[in-house]
Amino acid sequence: MAGYLRVSIGQHSDAGAKPSNQDFHGARVPEGAELESKGVAMALADGISSSDVAHIASETAVKSFLQDYYCTSAAWSVKKSADRVINATNAWLTSHTNNSWARYDKDRGYVCTFTGLIIKSARAYLLHVGDARAYRVQGRTLEQLTRDHRHWTSPGKSYLGRALGVNDQLEIDYHSLSVVPGDIFVLVTDGIHETLTPGAIAAVIADNPDDLDEAARIIVGAAYEQGSDDNLTVQILRIDETPQPKLYELQQHVTELPFPPTLNARSQIDGFEIVRELHMSSRSYVYLALDTATGRPAVLKVPATDVREDPVALEQFLAEEWVARRIDSPYVLRAYDRAHAQNYLYVATEYIEGQTLDQWLRDNPDAPFSKVRALVEQIGKGLRAFHRQDMLHQDLRPANIMIDSLGTAKLIDFGAVQVAGVSEGIGSENAPMLGTQQYSAPEYFLGECGSARSDIFSLGVVAYQMLAGRLPYGPEASQVKNRAGLNRLRYDPVYHYNRSCPTWIDGALRKALHPKPDRRYEDVSEFIHDLYHPRREFVNAVRPPLLERNPEAFWKGVSGLLAVLLIVQLILSYG
Repeated sequence: MAGYLRVSIGQHSDAGAKPSNQDFHGARVPEGAELESKGVAMALADGISSSDVAHIASETAVKSFLQDYYCTSAAWSVKKSADRVINATNAWLTSHTNNSWARYDKDRGYVCTFTGLIIKSARAYLLHVGDARAYRVQGRTLEQLTRDHRHWTSPGKSYLGRALGVNDQLEIDYHSLSVVPGDIFVLVTDGIHETLTPGAIAAVIADNPDDLDEAARIIVGAAYEQGSDDNLTVQILRIDETPQPKLYELQQHVTELPFPPTLNARSQIDGFEIVRELHMSSRSYVYLALDTATGRPAVLKVPATDVREDPVALEQFLAEEWVARRIDSPYVLRAYDRAHAQNYLYVATEYIEGQTLDQWLRDNPDAPFSKVRALVEQIGKGLRAFHRQDMLHQDLRPANIMIDSLGTAKLIDFGAVQVAGVSEGIGSENAPMLGTQQYSAPEYFLGECGSARSDIFSLGVVAYQMLAGRLPYGPEASQVKNRAGLNRLRYDPVYHYNRSCPTWIDGALRKALHPKPDRRYEDVSEFIHDLYHPRREFVNAVRPPLLERNPEAFWKGVSGLLAVLLIVQLILSYG
């Protein structure tokens, strides 16, 4: 196809002299708009030989890169997108290392090297951590494009200076260069480059121009025959054709995609036709649109005027699409799979026909307990989808939950999401609290970082409100400023307002809503389980006396009893 990026790829990996292969590699060549906006990506990772779980680290690093890079906003540069993805993966690996037997011996942890290559339009982008190498073919030899992060302490003794899965802070080497048709890039692990000379590798590629997979197999075989005692992986990418870069691509080296023009009904933008405005706030303008090619509805969210001058707020806005694309759950809003290129800065998501939980609560003030529990379970499953990706939602509330026409609950707003390993923009530890005060866990008001238990607190508030029609601590939770204020919080049992609520359900809510995070559920699934299965300690809990549960009913009962006694006394007196 003239005018499109075309590449040829060959790759091969083998355990070599080792009993198992801890290398992992992969490539992705998308089509259509995704090829234009994100380009072609390939990567390899090498797990350290001293670890029994390093193969998990290398597989995770490559798979996450090839999946999550294509989920990032089209408005982000390649460098920013790749940096976000690799740092998020590093955070996941480091967390698993620190929570395993390798906490005090990182050489046994979830550790690997990583080298990635992205070809977009007429440029190549290299991301590198560790001692694998990236080369560009220069005639009958290779030009090394990366540097080894290996430190030698003495002849024959060395250690990796940088790798994924070791530390929370990761420094990534980044390199960008222009490409032309005919350019060939080669990625190899140390089992190859420590055995074969650059000239030997280049000669094999030159002798097999029509079958790069065969060239990769020959290179691996040659390294093994020459005595390599390590795993062996080779990737070869040849540029066959490059498109003419568009104006916005040239501008993107200096700035981001331009903001959209003013949108109104019937406005056209990137293959969408605006139908009507759905919502406006200080943060964004939201429109219902139709894909003119398919007729499918979509929602376009455009940054509000004030946000456009705020870099941090703009980063939070752009990260929403990345979050939506990373999560695959029927209970979480999906990003819109566009078939055309994006030329302006906005976020496109699926359109959900339905109502917010806020409106649903107003329409169903006395909803049956079974319906409430089913919705809470769906919301919890959506929340777990975030936690499985090492993300915190941080703004769970009825206005951010949609109930679609089939009665399915979906989480819809990701503006406050925190992604593990991402320090700038969305979820920054130095940024102000992004959630809504009435639904946020008390630890946020003390300036502490949130956790999955913080999201569970917010889910507990939503569940409590659905059952009681009010908040569990009233406005007091948002007024906590210190430990003393935290200790003064008193949970108001839900059965004060909903007499049909069993004691064991209130016990589950009380645990989810405990002011102290370490006293709450550790995982959302535990909370949901206790909403369906009475826990012994909650079933056997002593139900408070009527005076505490319902003072009004208590005093009415006392008054009635006194009236009866008075009548009896009068009858006896005049009898």
